[in-house]
Amino acid sequence: MIQFESVSKSYDGTHRALDDVSFRLAPGEMAFLTGHSGAGKSTILRLLLGLEKASTGVVRVAGQDLSQLSGETLGRYRQRVGTVFQDPNLEMDLTVFDNVALPLRIAGFAEQDIAKRVNAALSRVDLNDRAMDKPHELSSGQQQRVGIARAIVHRPALLVADEPTGNLDPELSARVMRMFTQFQQLGVTVLVATHEQAVVESLPFRRIVIERGRLRADGSAR
Repeated sequence: MIQFESVSKSYDGTHRALDDVSFRLAPGEMAFLTGHSGAGKSTILRLLLGLEKASTGVVRVAGQDLSQLSGETLGRYRQRVGTVFQDPNLEMDLTVFDNVALPLRIAGFAEQDIAKRVNAALSRVDLNDRAMDKPHELSSGQQQRVGIARAIVHRPALLVADEPTGNLDPELSARVMRMFTQFQQLGVTVLVATHEQAVVESLPFRRIVIERGRLRADGSAR
């Protein structure tokens, strides 16, 4: 599903955020992307989302060379990738239902199909009973679950998460990670970037460790 082949990324021709990074994730695999703040994790995610292009090397997702995508083709690719951030960035004037429906409406889905997909996504995160609430009526953990529902509502083959538990207590963090595990069991490829060692240690998934822009370790849990 994901292939990084000797990928480097430089800014302004001087600062090298990534240096000759290579790794692969198989379809349906889940892995943690770990490392200190500023190690290069966010750069890897930005490359995967097509927000940046590699300076050298190749980034492929499902066989597609992302450097070859632009305009409409890049937009269609991004619609197939689910993204979860530390801050879910919900629209506070919209209901939970409409927040989750937003990417489907942007993509031009029919309202009947939107309703089915949104209800299914909210069911996955146990929030069917809060569909008509506004985000300010929810706890931080519930808001994060709305963000997850929005990320999976279009049934992506790839789910990318950037510090998804950074604002949550340990119990809520564990719940969110169980959700990611369930998505992986359904065949979704999941890559979770985090510097929280407790989260990484809690689950037996592969760890890809980035240090100062270089790949320092890549292996299964101890």
